[in-house]
Amino acid sequence: MPIQSINPYDNQLLKEFDEHSYEDILHIIEKGHYQFLEWKKKTYNERAVLMHKCAQTLLDNKDNLALIITREMGKVISESIAEIEKCAKVCQYYADHAEEMLENHPIVTDSGEAYIHHSPLGLVLAVMPWNFPFWQVFRFAAPALMAGNTALLKHASNVPQCAMAIEETFLHAGFPEGCFRTLMISSSKVSTVIDHPFVVATTLTGSEGAGSAVASEAGKNLKKSVLELGGSDPFIVLKDADIGNAAQAAVKSRMVNFGQSCIAAKRFIIEESVFQKFTEKFIEELDQLSAGNPENSATDYSVLANKSFAKDLLQQVKKSVELGAEILHGELPDEIHTAYFPPMIVSNLKPGMPCFHEELFGPVACFYRAKDQHDAIEIANESHFGLGGSVWTEDIDKGIYVAEHVESGAVYVNKMMASDPQVPFGGIKKSGFGRELSYLGIKEFVNQKTIWVG
Repeated sequence: MPIQSINPYDNQLLKEFDEHSYEDILHIIEKGHYQFLEWKKKTYNERAVLMHKCAQTLLDNKDNLALIITREMGKVISESIAEIEKCAKVCQYYADHAEEMLENHPIVTDSGEAYIHHSPLGLVLAVMPWNFPFWQVFRFAAPALMAGNTALLKHASNVPQCAMAIEETFLHAGFPEGCFRTLMISSSKVSTVIDHPFVVATTLTGSEGAGSAVASEAGKNLKKSVLELGGSDPFIVLKDADIGNAAQAAVKSRMVNFGQSCIAAKRFIIEESVFQKFTEKFIEELDQLSAGNPENSATDYSVLANKSFAKDLLQQVKKSVELGAEILHGELPDEIHTAYFPPMIVSNLKPGMPCFHEELFGPVACFYRAKDQHDAIEIANESHFGLGGSVWTEDIDKGIYVAEHVESGAVYVNKMMASDPQVPFGGIKKSGFGRELSYLGIKEFVNQKTIWVG
């Protein structure tokens, strides 16, 4: 069955791709492995030259590449352009810093010289999602390739054009064939790829279910895996926060990519004394945004990536309302006919409700009342997710205290949660394990070898 690229805005079929056969898969894996044997011999400078060319290729073609994103998964064009620019940034970052990050690290011993030497592992499989179809791939590929590994991509089935465009970008930049390849396969064939002895490790960004399946297969084969899974990030607003700034950042964080972001703010935990004021400012900011065609530069938000995602979101909210949740703003539709979903705020959330426990991948904000900062921390930690979060307060020491006590891979103080090449990214609990980006990310797929000279 062909892999289809469908525009979620107008439901038009854009293109079809044939799946790779088993023989194709074997050939691509073997090519990636044998290319690794040559690629690992390249100097950091030789790799960096190509990675800088890759960054420039992205920037030179950002309008066309952004349009592919927008047409395949519905992201508004301004955000798609920003995504391509961010990919160029991560390429430049690792081109400039990989060598120093992976230089030999001396160890003090009681006799002789010892140090940690970093060497690449080999061919790594990346299983990637549709919501940031370029960024998720490049934040893995840039450090992995600069470290001397080669890469295979199994992209989400609804963004095949993005997958091919990424492969073509690396080839256009001068990377040898086999350094980075796309596998046009269904999820059912991922285990076959992981089982192959030439594939040495895996990384996945996606759902809990997909992460569990990939990690299980990798574990069965005793292969390294890194997982970045779902999130239900707390956005904590304390009574001394700048409510205007907090509300503006809150709406932006909830509505980025129309709510389809693992690190989007999803649970807004607000001290009781400022709950009403914050709610009013949030609604004021939200109502200023405009919906429309995602290819229009003036559009703030458009559609979800698929009609089925809108239907799933409707069921989560509807079930929560049936159990006592309250809609503070917005109107719950009776049924879903397109990939559009109306932005809304729900509150009065209790354990047992889908909106309390599950990740809401769309423009629904969950509001909670907190008695004080300690109650806010308890509410924030009453989740099996732990990816990101933020706290808003004029008292920086208090903000740091709260940040240190929220169970999450990252918490920002008076700053919207976002990934950046310079800082580590990853989660705890059901949000996954391992780290991407920064110096920690590039060390996930290297052998940290101890060498001791007596």
